[in-house]
Amino acid sequence: MSTPQAQLAPSLLGLEEDGPSVVCIGGGFGLAQLLSAVQIYAGEITAVVSVADDGGSSGRLIDGLDIPPPGDIRKALLALADPSLLAELFSYRFEATDVSGHSLGNLLIAAIADLTGDFTHAIDVANDLLGGHGRVLPAAAERRVLDATIDGRHVQGQDAIQHAPGTVEELRLLPSGGEPHREVVDAILRADQVVLAPGSLYTSLLAALLAPGVAEAVNGTSAPVVWVSNLCTQLEETRGMTGVDHLAAMEAIGGIRVGGTIISDRGDFPVPEDIDRLTVDMVEALEYGWALCEAEVADPAMSWPAHDPIKLGRVLADFARH
Repeated sequence: MSTPQAQLAPSLLGLEEDGPSVVCIGGGFGLAQLLSAVQIYAGEITAVVSVADDGGSSGRLIDGLDIPPPGDIRKALLALADPSLLAELFSYRFEATDVSGHSLGNLLIAAIADLTGDFTHAIDVANDLLGGHGRVLPAAAERRVLDATIDGRHVQGQDAIQHAPGTVEELRLLPSGGEPHREVVDAILRADQVVLAPGSLYTSLLAALLAPGVAEAVNGTSAPVVWVSNLCTQLEETRGMTGVDHLAAMEAIGGIRVGGTIISDRGDFPVPEDIDRLTVDMVEALEYGWALCEAEVADPAMSWPAHDPIKLGRVLADFARH
């Protein structure tokens, strides 16, 4: 059985002693892929993870516990960890009895949070146990709910939004307001490079940017900002959208006012039916203040479009050095 470590192929060499401080923002598998990539060159890594996930094991846990969902946090922790028996346990998912469908890692994070009374500290403890090459922070210190208007309809919840057909017109993180997670803001402001992760546009990346203070910190950092463009559209969430449509949503909904560099794949990889390869028009991107870098960063051997961490890491490293 394949494991997250086998799929993500993290560096076993540790971080570069004189490498840059890199902050990665997003959620889900896209963020995990990115975290594997930056281990090639970074000296310090901070993952800022969306807290809007309400599907599967996470959704069941947050209904009974007053904590942010641990699922995307667990994926990020595993992406930063070397293969080990403990990492296998964190990725283990039960298939029977009343805990069927639960990830053991999610349960462990929830248990540590319950013991310590501090979700961020619980993540740090789990990260130490896994020997992670970096730090994982929730975008917000407390549980938030994603709320959207899609073609005039009110849709609430990350999982429901992800599968709702139509155009996302508005996106909110509830309750609105509140204090920013100070450690998240500090990490972004002192970073040498800030990377916006590929993955679900509205339910991962924008969900993280909508957390209090996150977009403002990205706009205020002196570090160069890079967006790793998705390889393809998603069945419902971004059907029919172009890369520049993604930029427009990042500005109008996510509050990103700074430009940066887009990394877009130019190679060949299989594209499943019902979704489209995501294209970025260079001239239109420039109008939003973004430069385009086209490089071969996809893994053509994967059964579903995914970035190759080694190829992506080398491209990101080049930008970090300039």
